[in-house]
Amino acid sequence: MSESKNLWGGRFSGAADKTFAEFNRSFSFDRRLLEHDVRASVAHCHGLARARVLTVDEAGRIEHGLQQILELANANSDFESASAEDVHSFVEAQLVASIGDTGRKLHTGRSRNDQVATDLRLWLRDAIDLLSSQIRSAQSALLDFAEAHPDAVLPGYTHLQRAQPILFAHWCLAYFEMLDRDSERLRDARVRVNVMPLGSAALAGTSYAIDREAVAEELGFDAVSRNSLDAVSDRDFCVEFVSACSLVMVHLSRLAEDIILYATTEFGFFELSDAVATGSSLMPQKKNPDSMELVRGKAARVFGHNAALLTMLKGLPLAYNKDMQEDKEAVFDAFDTTANCLAVTSLVLRNITLNEARMRDAASHGYMNATELADYLVRKGMPFREAHDAVGRIVMLAIDRNLELQELPIDDFRKTSSLFEEDVFEALTLTKTLESKSQPGGTSPVRVAEALVAARASLLS
Repeated sequence: MSESKNLWGGRFSGAADKTFAEFNRSFSFDRRLLEHDVRASVAHCHGLARARVLTVDEAGRIEHGLQQILELANANSDFESASAEDVHSFVEAQLVASIGDTGRKLHTGRSRNDQVATDLRLWLRDAIDLLSSQIRSAQSALLDFAEAHPDAVLPGYTHLQRAQPILFAHWCLAYFEMLDRDSERLRDARVRVNVMPLGSAALAGTSYAIDREAVAEELGFDAVSRNSLDAVSDRDFCVEFVSACSLVMVHLSRLAEDIILYATTEFGFFELSDAVATGSSLMPQKKNPDSMELVRGKAARVFGHNAALLTMLKGLPLAYNKDMQEDKEAVFDAFDTTANCLAVTSLVLRNITLNEARMRDAASHGYMNATELADYLVRKGMPFREAHDAVGRIVMLAIDRNLELQELPIDDFRKTSSLFEEDVFEALTLTKTLESKSQPGGTSPVRVAEALVAARASLLS
């Protein structure tokens, strides 16, 4: 492929310093937009032809030349050493080399300012669709995991202290809901991504009679931008996207933290398969959850990109400024990192073995049925605050005797309240404790089964 010239050299008589020229270049990372630059250029070419700026023959030659560039780039991605300042000058230089001076007409009525904004939106639209698909895959892995262990019980925690027993599937569904919100946020962000800035030119709009709506329809945009000044300087859509990625990473990191904890010897609930764990170079007994630790760690870099974009934008005057070149590496890496972490998380979820006996044992000890005991008294007519106080005294008694609540004799219960009857022992069983949480959103087996069916249906819709 031919070497490229700058698109702005006419006003300059001297060459740029080599150090600055390299500092100024973005081709090493914005080459990723090549396919989208070609697509947008073809649509712009059609717009110029409809406006009679290009003849039918000129438009045909330009379109053919652009398609050749795309085919060559797909067949040979080894053009890292190209001297182009950016992907836009690279494509134009290749076009001129291929079809001659006719290629120079393509840039009529547009600027790199609206060109790059259009390319980035096209790329981001595809990136959102891919991430949304990966989120669905992770959700499917969670549902498969839950459905494979319908009777598994897990201690629920607050403050990392055992709180109340829950079904393991209920735990899986909690993360399903987090990812569902992430998917919704991405869909919402896509609405604002899918607005076409092409035709805004450098900042004031174009003087050529280009049908922007027709160009937008060809490129699959829902609308055209309403203000040219805003269109070329807007990067809100980048911030929204990376912010949505940040929340995806928050949820993946929280899931990773749970898995890491539950895979420790101290918890012993999970074991990661050899496919997603590593060992120690010194301690042969170790099995480390590096897959999840990396997901947890990589969340930080996505958060950093979010902060970087906000900081980059906060002091920029209208309209375009070269500072905005910093948007792409942040957006690209946020996408890559989030996509990779979703893929690895799905893989890990399909490579975990549960120790259901240990989980159930942990859910049956530690006075996790204390709230159920208070609810028992409430159902007998005692105000909850009084019931809470009474059960607190019973728990203290059980602790002193090193017994679980259900192991205390009925006489000890009756010393606290005459409302206690023999049926209290059934109410304290793990089965009854779970079944009692029967309102929508609760952890009762019936509600969890319904939630699993609804969640599976939502993925298919």
